[in-house]
Amino acid sequence: MSENKVYKLGITHGDLNGVGYEVIIKSLCDNKIMELCTPVVYGLSKVSSFYRKNLDMQDFTFQFIKNAEQANSKKPSLINLYEEEVKVEVGTSTKIAGQMAERALYAAGRDLKNKQIDAIVTAPINKENIQSDKFVFPGHTEFFEHYFGGSERKALMMMVSDDLRVGFVTNHQPFGQIASIINKHLVYQKIEILNNTLLRDFGVANPKIAVLSLNPHAGDNGLVGNEEKEIIGPAIELAFQNHINAFGPFSADGFFGSGTYKKFDAVLAMYHDQGMLPFKLLHTEGVNFTAGLPVVHTAPGHGTAYDIAGQNQADAQAMRNAIYLAIDILRNRERFQ
Repeated sequence: MSENKVYKLGITHGDLNGVGYEVIIKSLCDNKIMELCTPVVYGLSKVSSFYRKNLDMQDFTFQFIKNAEQANSKKPSLINLYEEEVKVEVGTSTKIAGQMAERALYAAGRDLKNKQIDAIVTAPINKENIQSDKFVFPGHTEFFEHYFGGSERKALMMMVSDDLRVGFVTNHQPFGQIASIINKHLVYQKIEILNNTLLRDFGVANPKIAVLSLNPHAGDNGLVGNEEKEIIGPAIELAFQNHINAFGPFSADGFFGSGTYKKFDAVLAMYHDQGMLPFKLLHTEGVNFTAGLPVVHTAPGHGTAYDIAGQNQADAQAMRNAIYLAIDILRNRERFQ
């Protein structure tokens, strides 16, 4: 494997009324990124021109191409997904924005399946306006799991920073359903995926994984819940029997409050907010990674940010980090192979 290999990355524009175009353009103005990858944006040419003018980035230009094979390694490229005029309503959720976000995901996904690009980085979508008869997923993780994993292969949503990696047993399920969803097989399956991704995607030798509890105080020996004794503990024991260094279950408040997370290579949370809240408090520029799939998908760990869209206030560092992580994972997978 060559460290100088330049990968072709597909970047979907996300919700066109959010900060997607701003963080994409700001990221691709970085010469270091252009040295490491050939970016192919799946978006709308007129919308990109609107944001270049609105953000006073007239010196930046895209090369407009018809397919990923035409991408030039010396200049950012954009595949125009729709020829008709699309109205930009900055900071507003609109049906057409959801439709164009969906179109970008399927176009990039198709090109990734056909090996015309090496990985996908997604700008933020609005999970409500993107819903359609075809797109029935609560987020990117579930979409990529369905599109590339099918019914057999499960994905793991992860949040990644320099010193903290958090995976999730459940993703976007209603809180009231979480206890009924979690079982020993599911918890063990997620531990196994997390262990494999640490080995293959992050180059961690002999990884150590911390598993969080579901209930306060890790159930207090059954006083406030039995999931730790009946589900999570046995899943950890099964992982250990299969030579996976999994430990816990740890009560989330003390685990993060004491800094214990620094002693582990990754943390497995039982539900979304249990892992997402401490992660985002500690890291504002983190990256979302879909682990467990044969393809690489990353995304900045923030949403559409309608409140600051179009005001030249969006920080592009999370998008840059998502691009860098995609490249790192591609390289680590080649080394692992």
